[in-house]
Amino acid sequence: MLPDPVGTLKAAEFLVKKGFTVMPYINADPMLALHLEDLGCATVMPLGSPIGSGQGLNNLSNIKIIIENSSIPVIVDAGIGTPSEAAMAMELGADGVLLNTAVSQAKYPEKMAYAMNLAVQSGRLAYAAGRMEKKFYASPSSPISEISKL
Repeated sequence: MLPDPVGTLKAAEFLVKKGFTVMPYINADPMLALHLEDLGCATVMPLGSPIGSGQGLNNLSNIKIIIENSSIPVIVDAGIGTPSEAAMAMELGADGVLLNTAVSQAKYPEKMAYAMNLAVQSGRLAYAAGRMEKKFYASPSSPISEISKL
């Protein structure tokens, strides 16, 4: 159930030349993603972790690199097990997530589907809002002028 990178590259090249819209499912490999984009793929879909595993986003660094270097949509596919993981993928800047097992194997699938929907919307909104800068040291969150009035 793991994608073959060499076979994926060959198949994508063949299918793009034949006029197909190609949206390959790949390992979270930034170089492979760039090669597939260069071939003309419509999107790349890096796996978060093995399909159906529910392990979440095991390779955040590579997924983030793929997103940052891509000029085509990036859909995080496979391994997402919880709404927080779906939100995390969207907060990284993914254009979407593709999931099934987290919903189909939930105790209450309808509730899980609704939770995933909200998580994806929340993660995308958080990405669009822009995260605050991480700082090594503490810094006041109120303006100094307001503190001096106390």
